[in-house]
Amino acid sequence: MALGLKNSIVPCTPKGIISILQRYDRELFGKHTVVVGKSNIVGKPLANLIMEKTHSTITICHKETKNLQEFTKQADVLIVAAGVPNLITEDMVKPGSIVIDVGITRIEDQTKKSGFRLVGDVDFENVKKNVSLITPVPGGVGPLTVASLISNTLEAFTNQNQRLIEETTQKSQKAIP
Repeated sequence: MALGLKNSIVPCTPKGIISILQRYDRELFGKHTVVVGKSNIVGKPLANLIMEKTHSTITICHKETKNLQEFTKQADVLIVAAGVPNLITEDMVKPGSIVIDVGITRIEDQTKKSGFRLVGDVDFENVKKNVSLITPVPGGVGPLTVASLISNTLEAFTNQNQRLIEETTQKSQKAIP
């Protein structure tokens, strides 16, 4: 994907995020998307994929970005993959925007039988009141990452075997007089 190769495999989490946006028929053409997270696994490939697939304007930030709120408040689509629990609060989000929370962190919670709970990078309970779409953690991006892994495995298998089928077909055609 990053190299523009024909049969390259799209990273699982970015592929899952794109499928969420497609599932809810969210048109991103001309919109402003802010990605908070600069990893080589999610942030950077996601920004490239969004530019390629949607022609959205992209801003990439990270957890140490000065005045992060200035960037996040401008986002029509805010995708957060910083690995910081509840980094994004209600006052940091543009009303009516789409918020995709990729982060998942285990934090201590003595009120739970397990002694912990899972939270995302977005303060879900407070942010959800003002946005048009938000993904929960857990249960939002994670299952689509797994589905994308399965899809990518099948795609890799198909790509590999397609070459074998083509080679076999060529050999058999040469063998027939």
